[in-house]
Amino acid sequence: MIQPGVKVKQGFLDKYFSGEAIDYRQIISLFIPILIDQAFVVGLNLINTAMISSAGVAAVSAVNMIDSLNIFLISVLIAVATGGTVVVAQYKGSGNLLMVSKATAGAVSSVSLLALFVGLFGILFHGPLLNLLFGAAEPDVMANARTYLIGSSISYLGIAVVEAVCGALRGTGRTRASLVLSLIMNLIYVLLNLVFINLLQMGVLGMTISINAARYLGAACALYYLFRMDSSLHIRIRDILTFNLSMLKKIMFIGLPFAAEQMFFNGGKILTQIFIVSLGTYAIATNAICSALAGVMQIPANALALTIITVVGQCMGGENIRDARKFTKSFIVASSLSFAVMGLLILPLFNPLVSLFNPPAEIVDDIFWIVLINTLAQIPLWSLSFIMPSALRAAGDSKFTSIVSMLSMWLFRVVLGYILGIVLHLGILGVWLAMDCEWAVRGGIFLKRFLGKKWYQHRLI
Repeated sequence: MIQPGVKVKQGFLDKYFSGEAIDYRQIISLFIPILIDQAFVVGLNLINTAMISSAGVAAVSAVNMIDSLNIFLISVLIAVATGGTVVVAQYKGSGNLLMVSKATAGAVSSVSLLALFVGLFGILFHGPLLNLLFGAAEPDVMANARTYLIGSSISYLGIAVVEAVCGALRGTGRTRASLVLSLIMNLIYVLLNLVFINLLQMGVLGMTISINAARYLGAACALYYLFRMDSSLHIRIRDILTFNLSMLKKIMFIGLPFAAEQMFFNGGKILTQIFIVSLGTYAIATNAICSALAGVMQIPANALALTIITVVGQCMGGENIRDARKFTKSFIVASSLSFAVMGLLILPLFNPLVSLFNPPAEIVDDIFWIVLINTLAQIPLWSLSFIMPSALRAAGDSKFTSIVSMLSMWLFRVVLGYILGIVLHLGILGVWLAMDCEWAVRGGIFLKRFLGKKWYQHRLI
């Protein structure tokens, strides 16, 4: 009785998740480590937030303020690292191992160089940045923010090396090694926070020391893996220090449009947060709790969005467009199903989950309706809006995806969010409805692009 059932299951996976270049076993081995990594990152961020909250309101406010800027800047580094992932994946798919090594070294050197400039900018201009963005903050909050901004800027080079190495490893299919490096960095961060914040009561300064130690230890482990433990890449220190202009152009062809997209996207999110602040303290709390719950629901889908970059990149490297199309469709369906499953798991547990945040009773109903509407909207819309552009970008169609994402973000999430939330007085619900509308518009445009031919006609390698 068991054997026939196993055959049916394998037939299903072979049909939808196997192709000429890669099969479902390889896809699962790529996906599971990324899924675990995403779950750990979300969970550890919640733990870190809880730990710094013990240092007082001024510390929490300062960290939250600077983290919005950190996300803005680090997303640029991750975008360029994603360019490295795509180039590495395409060379891997083409079977050119020598160029896989050169692309990996190029990714590490280009992301590190960018991080060095970004970090120096943050250190040298921390005063004007703080006054421009958070000039109205209380003096104690501003003092903590200054410490955290300078410390974060120093750490950018460390996280850049880790993200570049992990991105390249995902491009080659080594997601287990990528997972281990990410866990090393994040677990060290949590353990050091426990020591410096909770035991030594050093507050924001302690968090700053922790983040630098964790990121640079993570970078050291990542480089040690490349130089000593991975025998197939044959990367040496001088390969990373060598400036390869042609490889840099390939990486930046994907990375720069994505970096610009991330800057506009996160800039739009910051502007949306300004709308929410004007709605009052309850609206801020409602948005924070809904965002936390949405982040948990998106863990499997975000892992799929990262996995498909490697899968489609390798398909395009082998010039197999049919497999790239098939896998994109399969990943979209899998992502939508993951939202349905996560919704069925989280919604019945809504009350105990929300109680963890200790919200005022007046906003619990608002949180429930936003979470319910967003859960239903995510099932058909999120995957088209995020899985699809990851696949297009992996094929080299980076400029189109970035332009669409930037325009849809500002025209719909920002402008429509202001109209629904502020002008029409729908409040925080209006801001979230605008986000769902933006997903629908962006996803529809990407779907039309995917059904055509232009997205796979780019020559990257």
